[in-house]
Amino acid sequence: MTVIVRPPPGLASARRHGDGEGSVQVHTDPDGRIDNARVFAVYGKGGIGKSTTSSNLSVAFTRLGRRVLQIGCDPKHDSTFTLTKRLAPTVIDALEAVDFHAEELRTEDFVFEGYGGVLCVEAGGPPAGTGCGGYVVGQTVKLLKEHHLLEETDIVIFDVLGDVVCGGFAAPLLHADRGLIVAANDFDSIFAMNRIVTAIKAKAKNYPVRLGGVIVNRSAGTDQIDRFNRATGMRTLAHFPDLDAIRRSRLKKATLFEMEDSPEVRLAQDEYLRLAESLWNGTKAVEATPLKDRDIFDLLGFD
Repeated sequence: MTVIVRPPPGLASARRHGDGEGSVQVHTDPDGRIDNARVFAVYGKGGIGKSTTSSNLSVAFTRLGRRVLQIGCDPKHDSTFTLTKRLAPTVIDALEAVDFHAEELRTEDFVFEGYGGVLCVEAGGPPAGTGCGGYVVGQTVKLLKEHHLLEETDIVIFDVLGDVVCGGFAAPLLHADRGLIVAANDFDSIFAMNRIVTAIKAKAKNYPVRLGGVIVNRSAGTDQIDRFNRATGMRTLAHFPDLDAIRRSRLKKATLFEMEDSPEVRLAQDEYLRLAESLWNGTKAVEATPLKDRDIFDLLGFD
């Protein structure tokens, strides 16, 4: 697979290709798409719980008998630590170790088996301020294909850095079937969600990715998200309250499926299993219309 960062297009060119006016976009060759698995890209405001959501969802899929690969797309490379019990070396680390001669890499240099048999990859990222996250994602998928790791995989989950939706960080959307958004019942999360909805709709013009919906996290209620959903056509896929068991599981470097049994642990496990089953069975694409910034400001809050 070849990843190409195109130069900034002129206005007419941008309109012709439908990628957004005046933006730099990361494109991928059609042969580079992941076509043997159902692919989900998880986005959301920084610190909202995307890695917790991704890891527990990965285990839930394995409980349904699915073969799962989780790809962390963050230079912190902490997406999979509750699965592997460590900060796994990144694809960039592995490439640097062989002076970027990718043909010298072994599978065990960059793929690690985690809890429940989830295969874990940490893409990593370029040095701060010097590279493109889209290139890293592209190289990771290329390696996975070359090592035949996608041929027997049922589910791929991309856990993507923050709510940054530039061309580079939107690169997982080029491979995904559904874009999922993790958000809390607050203004900042919903503001970020609105931007991500915009990004997914932009990519959907040229790629098969479609919006899947929102996973409400760390929230007792959903009134503000419900209000946003009614205004935009967005859909809630699952709801996880702000449970202490989730906080403790991160401190234990464990998924919720490894925690001591309790009513709140079972509650969260059941919701993850329900979410995994619904995603596997197929979710209808959401046709949401993002709001203008001022409209979100006026929409949310208490009367």
